[in-house]
Amino acid sequence: MKTGAALALDLNTAFPRSPRAKLGPYVVAARTLDKCRAVLNGANGEYHFGCPLDDFFFNFTGIAVEAFRDQVATGASDDEMAAWIEANAKPRETKEIIQWNNDMRYKRINEMPIELQEFLETYIPEFIPANRVVNYWFDVYDIEEQRI
Repeated sequence: MKTGAALALDLNTAFPRSPRAKLGPYVVAARTLDKCRAVLNGANGEYHFGCPLDDFFFNFTGIAVEAFRDQVATGASDDEMAAWIEANAKPRETKEIIQWNNDMRYKRINEMPIELQEFLETYIPEFIPANRVVNYWFDVYDIEEQRI
């Protein structure tokens, strides 16, 4: 059995959590954790750990991708990971975290780096049904993964 296998989703047949789902006080973190566990267990399917979405979380918290992966590899539970993130993230006031969470939740495509806008320009028409409206970046994930 691989480390943390009992906690890992098989992303060949399941979806990671929505980027809107929080782990500790942070959006994105739960999804990042799901993808990391899946990668460590060879069950990530088409999902990538350390992608641009994950980078927003890592850049804001100041946590290194490798350090996060190493901690996940210990088999840490969600609660243990939330505590580890709190202990290792750049110290911030609660209001800064709330503001970042809301910026992420309601980030429009035109507010993203141009490289991501360019990628989504072809991704959205290919993978999102034409009758579905993408208002915010997280909508892309939640529509494609059938949460909304």
